[in-house]
Order: sequence, then structure tokens, then C-alpha cells
Amino acid sequence: MSTASSSQKVIPAGMIDLGIGQPSPWLLPAAAMQKAAGHCAKDPGCVLLAYGVEQGDGHFRLALSGFLEGIYGMPVEPAHLLVTNGASQAIDLICTLFSKAGDTIFVEEPTYFLARKIFADHQLEPVALPMDEDGLIVDAVEGELKRSRPAFLYSIPTYHNPTSACLSGARRKQLVELCRRYELLVVADEVYHPLSYTSVPPPPLAAFCTSAPVISLGSFSKILAPGLRLGWLQAAPEVIERIVRCGLLDSGGGLNPFTSGVVRSALELGLVDKNLALLKDTYSRRMQAMCAALRSQTPESIRFSEPSGGFFIWLSLPEGRDALAILSKAKERNIEFMPGSKFSSRHGLKNFLRLSFAYYDTPDLLKGIERLVAVIGEC
Repeated sequence: MSTASSSQKVIPAGMIDLGIGQPSPWLLPAAAMQKAAGHCAKDPGCVLLAYGVEQGDGHFRLALSGFLEGIYGMPVEPAHLLVTNGASQAIDLICTLFSKAGDTIFVEEPTYFLARKIFADHQLEPVALPMDEDGLIVDAVEGELKRSRPAFLYSIPTYHNPTSACLSGARRKQLVELCRRYELLVVADEVYHPLSYTSVPPPPLAAFCTSAPVISLGSFSKILAPGLRLGWLQAAPEVIERIVRCGLLDSGGGLNPFTSGVVRSALELGLVDKNLALLKDTYSRRMQAMCAALRSQTPESIRFSEPSGGFFIWLSLPEGRDALAILSKAKERNIEFMPGSKFSSRHGLKNFLRLSFAYYDTPDLLKGIERLVAVIGEC
């Protein structure tokens, strides 16, 4: 399978790339977006084609708040939302406004590998903190706070990338209390929160954004289409005000006014809810099939936990095995994955690898697992 050359990721013919963390091409809702665009085009006065208000179109934020209330099970104020060009741009903007070159930041070990690149762009120094099956170990955060004060803590609390771990409710409360006490800014990357399959996650850290220094990030890349480059951040009014006053928004106005208008129509027409239901059903079935194949084909020395949401399965090989070395052999057999070392700020995690079930349908996923297991056995 291959993608068009206009795609960010081009997969050679015959290759199954289980490292790719994006939706299948057929899951991209072209018809729904055409319908939403037609609805949006009726906008009187072509307001959406002008420079937008810095915080983002108020009608869109109102529609978004209603959608999030259904996902989060709690009130969401439109005034606490700011439109972004996706989570990556939001992370970059936060680095610009809330840190400076040479600052320490706290990250989880492992953490999202592309966030690591953004932090490196800003010359930030990551301190890696341990995780377990219940997410970030908050006691370790407090221990590190006694040695250094970071510009912020970057966390992926729900369906973590790459581990798919979900921070427990008790730890969320502990983390919020800690960040209040130490005035520690928490940047919560919550883009996978809507993609729950087997259980309902605890309330997002967004629930605490007005009572603690928390900025929550969300994105339509995971629940609608990544090419929209549309997301949001949720924060207290004083944080929103600081961002609104920045040079980027003062110069260019609000981010993505036209796209947010189209997505507003998709929200109001129920198209986002319909698409999210399709994604959850599709991803859940793929995940269960992939986990069943791994359980039946891999020895006990290879470990993983079945995720309850998100995109990924985090596979642990026996100590001393090097996933990066296995990857070079895997490519010869037309199978790829993401080696764990890419997610490490300590040059570790060499015996881990990340697999995604978001891109391929079940037959290709099962074929990919068969190839992967064979390569691991050979190595």
C-alpha cells in the first residue's frame, strides 16, 4: 500500500508500517466535510474569509464547548477555549510564551517523540519522569520539584502516546494538588481523550484548568481529519488573555477562521459525533484483533497491555534486545514499527516498540503482526 506524494508519510508499495499514527485514508470524512463546507459557505458577509478574532470565532467556540461537554461530562465555557492550528502548534506557542532557551521542563518517560523535537527547537532541557501502567508517577514529580523548578510539565494523561496508559483518577487529583502547591504549569496533551473503547477515562485535566495552572490541548486531527490543522487549548481566562496578546495573534488574527467555520458546521450538523462513533467502532475492532494476534503468536517474554483507547500498543521485548536493530531486519521483510528509543529523553527504552492500529484495516494488521513476529523470532 502506498499513499499519494502529497501526504506527509509515503509508504512504499508492499510495506506495512505499523508505526504510522494517523487515520486510514478511507476514514477521512470527505463527504461529511463537503457537506459541512456547503453549509458554511452560506455565511453572510464572508466573515470567515476575513482576519478572525484572536481567541477564535465565538460561534465555533460555542459549538466546540457543547461538543466537549458531551465528551467530558462537565460544563465547558467558550471563554476558556482558544483556537489553535492543532496540538503541535499549541505546544510550540506555549514554549514560546511560557519558557525560554535553557529552561528545564518535565516530561514523561517515554513521551511523544515529535513533542521532543519541538522542545529541542526551543532549546529546552527535558527531565524525564517515570511512568507505570497507571500513568505518570506523581510522587516522582514532587521529588524532582525539590531539586529543580521547570518552566512546565508536559503530560499525555489519557491514552498516552506511545504507551496508551491512562492516568488514574487518584493520580490526576494528586497531580493537580501538586501543581497548585508548587505553581507548576501542566501542559496536558489530551488529544486522545475522546477515543475510548473499553472503559470511560477519568475526567480530563481540562476539568481543573480554572482552579490550577493547567493548559489542556485538543485536536480534530485524531477525531475528524489531520489535514484540517485545527485544534484548541483550554485554560483559565488569565492564561487565554496572555496568549491572545502575543505577537503571532496580534499580527495574523485568530488561527484558522475559515476551517473553524467549516468544522463548526460539522459540529452543528452532527457530523463530528457520527464520525467519532465510526472511529471508535473501527479502532476498537482493529485493536482487539491485533491484541489477539499478539497474544496467540508471541512468547510470554514479549509483553504488552491491551489499551482501553487511543491509537497504540506498547510492546516490551526482553532486556538486552534492541528494537532499532530489529527494525533494520524488519524493513527487509516489508514491516515497520516505531522503536522505543525515539520516545526516550534518557537514550533508553531500546527494548520497546510502538505499534499503531489506526492506519490499516484488520487483514493488513494481522499480516503485519505475522511478519513482525517472524522477524523478532529470527533476531
